[in-house]
Amino acid sequence: MTSQDVRKQFLDFFASKGHLIVPSAPIVLKDDPTLMFNNSGMAQFKEYFLGNGTPKSTRIADTQKCLRVSGKHNDLEDVGFDTYHHTMFEMLGNWSFGDYFKKEAINWAWELLTEVYKIPKENLYVSVFEGNPEENVPFDQEAWDIWKELIDEDRIILGNKKDNFWEMGDQGPCGPCSEIHVDIRSAAEKALVSGKSLVNNDHPQVVEIWNNVFMEFNRKADGSLEKLPAKHVDTGMGFERLCMALQGKTSNYDTDVFTPLIEKVEQITGLKYTTNDVILNNSEESQEQNKTNIAIRVVVDHVRAVAFAIADGQLPSNTGAGYVIRRILRRAIRYGFTFLNTKEPFINQLVTVLANQMGGFFPEIKSQQQLVTNVIREEEASFLRTLDQGLQLLENVVAETKGSTVSGTKAFELYDTFGFPIDLTALILREKGFELDEAGFNAAMQEQKNRSRAASEVSTEDWSVLIPGNVETFVGYDKSESDVKITRIRKVDSKKDGILYQIVLDNTPFYPEGGGQVGDKGMLVSANETIEIIDTKKENNLILHFAKQLPENVNAGFVAKVNQDLRSLSSRNHSATHLMHQALRSILGTHVEQKGSLVNPNYLRFDFSHFAKMTETELQQVEDFVNARIQEQLPLIERRNIPFAQAVQEGAMALFGEKYGDEVRAIKFGESMELCGGIHVKNTAEIWHFKIVSEGAVAAGIRRIEAITSDAVKAYFASYENTLNDVKTALKNPQDILKAVHSMQEENAKLTKQIEALVKDKVKNLKVSLIAEIQEINGVQFLAKQVDLNPEGAKDLAYELGNLGNNLFLVLATADEDKPMLTCYVSKELVAEKGLNAGQVVRELGKFIQGGGGGQPFFATAGGKNVAGIQQALEKAVEYVK
Repeated sequence: MTSQDVRKQFLDFFASKGHLIVPSAPIVLKDDPTLMFNNSGMAQFKEYFLGNGTPKSTRIADTQKCLRVSGKHNDLEDVGFDTYHHTMFEMLGNWSFGDYFKKEAINWAWELLTEVYKIPKENLYVSVFEGNPEENVPFDQEAWDIWKELIDEDRIILGNKKDNFWEMGDQGPCGPCSEIHVDIRSAAEKALVSGKSLVNNDHPQVVEIWNNVFMEFNRKADGSLEKLPAKHVDTGMGFERLCMALQGKTSNYDTDVFTPLIEKVEQITGLKYTTNDVILNNSEESQEQNKTNIAIRVVVDHVRAVAFAIADGQLPSNTGAGYVIRRILRRAIRYGFTFLNTKEPFINQLVTVLANQMGGFFPEIKSQQQLVTNVIREEEASFLRTLDQGLQLLENVVAETKGSTVSGTKAFELYDTFGFPIDLTALILREKGFELDEAGFNAAMQEQKNRSRAASEVSTEDWSVLIPGNVETFVGYDKSESDVKITRIRKVDSKKDGILYQIVLDNTPFYPEGGGQVGDKGMLVSANETIEIIDTKKENNLILHFAKQLPENVNAGFVAKVNQDLRSLSSRNHSATHLMHQALRSILGTHVEQKGSLVNPNYLRFDFSHFAKMTETELQQVEDFVNARIQEQLPLIERRNIPFAQAVQEGAMALFGEKYGDEVRAIKFGESMELCGGIHVKNTAEIWHFKIVSEGAVAAGIRRIEAITSDAVKAYFASYENTLNDVKTALKNPQDILKAVHSMQEENAKLTKQIEALVKDKVKNLKVSLIAEIQEINGVQFLAKQVDLNPEGAKDLAYELGNLGNNLFLVLATADEDKPMLTCYVSKELVAEKGLNAGQVVRELGKFIQGGGGGQPFFATAGGKNVAGIQQALEKAVEYVK
């Protein structure tokens, strides 16, 4: 049974049980501040469990792309070392929202596994919650009674809170669960040891495949439990593990989910992957093969996570979710570099295999294939350069080390500043006969984690519900003011923002941050007081209004007033973004797709797929295109609640990585039509004017434009006019400014040539005088001297002197414009025979002038800021030849 068959049979089975089959949500979450990524099948349904929304059906089934690499669910460091943990994985799930409960969920799970998939019953074990008296949660007798009708009682295991009580987070819906485990060991192994004793004991062939969670409690902020008003079912089955069981394999990586990728790695590297990872002896060959296997597993697992994240809109970066993706990819690159001997980018070549393999069910990986390939290739090249730089820095650390133990603090600096992996540092040190101060490294790492944790620490109280059962409505498309009542409030205390209050209203004109547009600010006004709203966000289908204080009377009637000035500026930038998107596709080609945006009152930022830097002509064409649409005074044509398929069929742009409902809102200005939930102008004339202020690269194949409109453009032109007036004044008010500047440039060029000629003469004269100062020390011609030249002159002088012989070691110092510079020249013969290295010399001597530098072994320079240290540097130089 192929993996495609396994997935299809699961969905077909639950469709036959009355479930609505829905597509996977994007792997990257955009409207849930509590999660970076979808880390479980239920993440996209949180609002239904919390009672903040109504699902399209009370029965739903799907397969969800998941990523577990940060926070509570972090499997990253296990990946590769065992055969069943993954970063990105598929979670097959069926859901009941207040419909069926334990009986149906358990019976259907058993029917699917034993009758459809035909897994032998003697290979299965199940667990039920044993209860927790401390929390007054009893033993799950109901689940036990259902299971004993299906399976022998000696195959039912009692599980504790850790294994058999599932929680969404520190607060929120939770409940007991019933897990199903499969034993895929050989008959001989089963005869020796009972599978029951291996359940939940990290045995690679006795693994959990399905968890049935029975949501019936809500965890409050104080840790107590209360009953939910409705009971729900939340199940998750590991697709990769299920394929392992059904395909008769003993490792997830031996299934057709991974074998095509593994075969491609074998082809690229010339190394072989073996399915049997059990080391039967301690031979060097066996040990090396195991390292190869681990590295290949890391690579093929990680490329899936990175590729799907990029396809869903998350580029690698240095912050947030982007940093997590970069970290996963760098782990794969580093394993390839260290254990597969790959010194050139290669992981990007796996994207084609992945797209062919999974593109049928997940079309985004196929449509975004070229972009994903380009981004991964560029990230690989960049990190391989970092590894080379790190290797050189590590050499310096080793050279400075006294004794045989390298400072853990120094190793942490390499890790933290340059991204150099600590296990690679330890490996290289061992090869050189050094030890790593692991305790020092761990202490530095823990200190950083403590700082990070303290900065992001948040405590959230329970909601205080003032008006139960209210369904909040957004009225901001039609109003900027509305009569409102507060329906619920809660207090949030964070190290970053201090104490804030989140307020939910029965209706609101405030737009919550989303689609790139920032949240509205404004006020809640009652007869007696005014409360400032400093931000608006959306979480689990609730619109949260952030305030630094609560009203004295939270039950009063209020008028919610949006800051119309700020909203108006944001709406102009948002509408201009749509017009620019249209312009880019028209001028550059339809390969252009939005990959990210930011819209606030001050400016707009737009990331898009394109393979080359835009020319000045292209940028001007985009500006002209957008400004022409502004001049046409195009009215906004807004269509709400139209079917998604109809909107796309009519030409509306839908963005990859966005989660759309069955009904959508379409925004149209002339020929520009996009699906969008943001706030827009009523007519393009309100934008006034559009001006691009920058264009540059974000990642391989991704460009970024920053632009301004309206009041910001007026300020931009006013600033340029002021600058022009200042230039006129500096040039003594010439009639033709451009002619005056050209004249000044020509005069400057003539003077520069004269200076260069004078410097050359000075170099020749110095050369003659310095020859007499060269000393011979241990067979090396040596000179360390401060000269009155600029850095370029010092370089010329160094080469002039170097041409006189083949055993010169020279250090020249300059202090042109009070900026100290060291120039080191070493004859190539000395580099080979004596081991002198100009790059290492200037790095050491540069410390005396509070600077640093580098270069080639025969020529290098270092700049600094301490002129007074020049003499010490020159005196130190002689030690290299003594």
